[in-house]
Amino acid sequence: MDFIAKRTWFMVISLVCMLVGVVSLLTPPSLVLGIEFTGGSTMTVAFSRPVEQSDLRTLLEANGHPDATIQSLDVDRYFVRTRTLTETDATGKSEKVQLLELLDSNYGIADGPDFADVSGMIAQETIRNAAVAVVFAVVGILFYITWAFRRIPRPFKYGVCAVAALIHDVVIVVGAFSIFGKTIGAQVDTMFITALLAVIGYSVNDTIVVFDRIRENIQRGVIRDFRSVVNFSLSETLGRSLNTSFTVILTLLALFLIGGDTLRDFILVFLVGVTAGTYSSIGVATQLLVAWEIKQPGGAPRAGLLRRLGLNRG
Repeated sequence: MDFIAKRTWFMVISLVCMLVGVVSLLTPPSLVLGIEFTGGSTMTVAFSRPVEQSDLRTLLEANGHPDATIQSLDVDRYFVRTRTLTETDATGKSEKVQLLELLDSNYGIADGPDFADVSGMIAQETIRNAAVAVVFAVVGILFYITWAFRRIPRPFKYGVCAVAALIHDVVIVVGAFSIFGKTIGAQVDTMFITALLAVIGYSVNDTIVVFDRIRENIQRGVIRDFRSVVNFSLSETLGRSLNTSFTVILTLLALFLIGGDTLRDFILVFLVGVTAGTYSSIGVATQLLVAWEIKQPGGAPRAGLLRRLGLNRG
């Protein structure tokens, strides 16, 4: 299969997917942020009897807390996140007291709950730290790939193309979550950042596998044309990449179906990221690499490149 001849189609598909996400991001609200980014209240509460997580969620949604997120710590103990609970309202009772009375009347509270508030300042710091973490990951990947491919001419281009594929994946994941936030209420929280960093690692691993095979075939000198080297390398790694990604996606789908609401958004990041990362390794990173090496799309390889590689003998 001539992957390089279909470079235009690969790029069009990528641009359309990114454009849809960017349009969603530009349409308020761009993202539905969790309380780690907006501020809010948290509570750890133990009940006197086992409580189903779905029943607890239904109770909170029906009593003014539709945005609450619930994490099960045990069969009768939960960690609950809500919007910031006020100290007093029209009834003279604080929302914390009202929430405790609601839970106690329905399920019975065994121990005194542990309340905490997340301020807006902490939320801003979380956003800043998350952005710094992503930037450091991308820069580190760029320098690592450049160093790993130092034995072939201009290794920096491999790092740049890999980073471009990562940016492609990040834009698609964030854009997809913007759409999910508007349609199914998916929230961006610290778990989202964790999953996004894991997606970056998965994506760059898939890209490096393809690039490494290209490097090996270049050094062997069996194929003289760079386009043919890339096509042959993609053909060699395609089965491995698709099989690995398909296995991961099946596992993620199983977790998405049985993992409960707590893991839903986390798994969604992986599902979108793994799909985008597998595609970008073939349709973005390698296509940009070929475009960098060839004078014109579909043209001949640079003679200088072949001389440096020692492939212009005869």
